Amino acid sequence: MFLSKLSLVNFKNYESAEMAFSDQVNCFTGNNGEGKTNLLDAIHYLSFCKSFFNPIDSQNILHEAPFFVIQGTFVDEEGKEEEVYCGLKRNQKKQFKRNKKEYSRLADHIGLFPLVMVSPADSELITEGSETRRRFMDTVIAQFDKHYLDDLIKYNKALSQRNALLKQFADSRRFDKASLEIWDAQLVEPGNAIYEKRAAFVKQFIPIFQKHYELISGGKEKVKLSYQSQLLDNDFAKVLEASVSRDRAMQYTTTGIHKDDLEFGIGGYPVKKFGSQGQQKSYLIALKLAQYDFIKKIKKMKPILLLDDIYDKLDDTRAKELMAIVSGESFGQIFITDTHDDRIPKLFKRSGADFKMFRIKKGGIESK
Repeated sequence: MFLSKLSLVNFKNYESAEMAFSDQVNCFTGNNGEGKTNLLDAIHYLSFCKSFFNPIDSQNILHEAPFFVIQGTFVDEEGKEEEVYCGLKRNQKKQFKRNKKEYSRLADHIGLFPLVMVSPADSELITEGSETRRRFMDTVIAQFDKHYLDDLIKYNKALSQRNALLKQFADSRRFDKASLEIWDAQLVEPGNAIYEKRAAFVKQFIPIFQKHYELISGGKEKVKLSYQSQLLDNDFAKVLEASVSRDRAMQYTTTGIHKDDLEFGIGGYPVKKFGSQGQQKSYLIALKLAQYDFIKKIKKMKPILLLDDIYDKLDDTRAKELMAIVSGESFGQIFITDTHDDRIPKLFKRSGADFKMFRIKKGGIESK
């Protein structure tokens, strides 16, 4: 599967743009702030129905324009074309269509056009809180398990209702255990399903991740990745029951899969505290390449790979090693941004990969 065409109207800094792509490597070059990353984000929209960077859709409309439209044409291995449309008018619901048929649920689109994004924003996986790392797990699993998103939606709705009830108890100074137990039951079923799928995913993911880190680092350090959950060796219903007093005091649900985390380690120590800048960058790249491999294996198709400003993440040597890896037959279509016109083409010319160049300047696109 690859993206053959992309057209934009009033998306971010693009008033209008149309592009036709190589099925192998596509490079967007230009100075910082010209709109290279915005093109990657438009492609991300076509796969995930949302921006990689900004969850508020209306803020992705060109300044003072009334709407934005993103359209893409994907081609599968048999040459069949799939048209994907995303449109948003200010103060209206987002429209998402596949082959001119609108989705009733956006969740039904996730996973049809698998994609992996590698961005400087990935550093948040190390520096930010557990929510960012849970989102990483959810993004991978949702691309191959249709029921997983449904379980997440059910769980989050029940969690919101339980938290509202705990707040109500505090405000009224009354407590109704039976009412709370109704929402406990609503949490337990999807919560257990989510836990089991996350645990299974991490178990399969770890060896793939370790292999990629060894390739990038040259086997210099041993890395660790582990899944942390309050449900490890614990019954969820009993965990909820045991935490009632604390929940009442805090006025929110303190236990459950919404507290899950991934623990990143290197050389026996936490990456966040003891990993060098180079080690952290290599760790993140290895995570994303492992994500790519995992999805490819499960889906039996090569995801689209988006590489945003790789030279911001890696030194020249590691960047060359990465380009050597992704230019092999294991990878499919690639989109990459760079501030230098000739740096990336030189690397891919050596590999013999077919590529197209696009020079970006102030929302304008010149094919080279």
